[in-house]
Amino acid sequence: MSAVHYTDAYLLNPQHKVTVNLIGMGGTGSQVLTCLARLNESLIGLGHAGIHVRAWDPDDVTMPNIGRQLFSHADIGANKAIALVTRINRFFGYDWEAYPETFQEKRANIYISCVDTAAVRLELREIIRKSPVNGEPHYRSKYWLDIGNLQKTGQVVLGTAPGIRIIQPESEYATTESLPDVVRLFPELKRIKEEDQGPSCSLAQALNRQDLFINSTLAQFGVNLIWKLFREGMIKYHGCFVNLESFCVNPIRINLNKSLKSKI
Repeated sequence: MSAVHYTDAYLLNPQHKVTVNLIGMGGTGSQVLTCLARLNESLIGLGHAGIHVRAWDPDDVTMPNIGRQLFSHADIGANKAIALVTRINRFFGYDWEAYPETFQEKRANIYISCVDTAAVRLELREIIRKSPVNGEPHYRSKYWLDIGNLQKTGQVVLGTAPGIRIIQPESEYATTESLPDVVRLFPELKRIKEEDQGPSCSLAQALNRQDLFINSTLAQFGVNLIWKLFREGMIKYHGCFVNLESFCVNPIRINLNKSLKSKI
């Protein structure tokens, strides 16, 4: 049975900027950051308090990153998070934060992961799950958006923060307080054994692993879900599967029953 999910009430009318932790500033994360800046400008234009982003990545910019990721030759040798956030802050006049390190246990309303491995996703889920549910409302965990891809395919999954239920209003529709996150939706992630492939030695090698526009396409779909939470106050879908080879997009419908996986 299909259902809808209504946005957490605090996010719609917050007393402070909604906090966002963006983990991973590579091919997808670099695109997501720009989308978040556009989202923030739109929210402020609608009278909302907007968002405050903290970006995390321990890696420095290398030559293979130029072109596929949003870096220029002038960024080579700089930390990815610092280079991107500095650019956004100068362009829009923000005070968003950059952390040149792996993600630490800092709480936020929304977590967005753009990482390469299942192991990092599992570790991140545990960090979010253990974060306190009390304290200041602008640091209470609400949602976790995960974006992942292969060379020409990928998926976007928006879940509620592990262990969190969002109070739903009276509605003519069936509603759900909890959206399955990427680990609940794909429990086989716990069984994946991944090898560290190391950095690509050239842009050509990098493009053999991830096609040129797969990251930006997924970033648009992912941040659009966040936009719908704010703008429409409800969502009927909480993710999608994208295939650039066949030009197919399959939505992940919110389901009251155990979520079923669809494939392209």
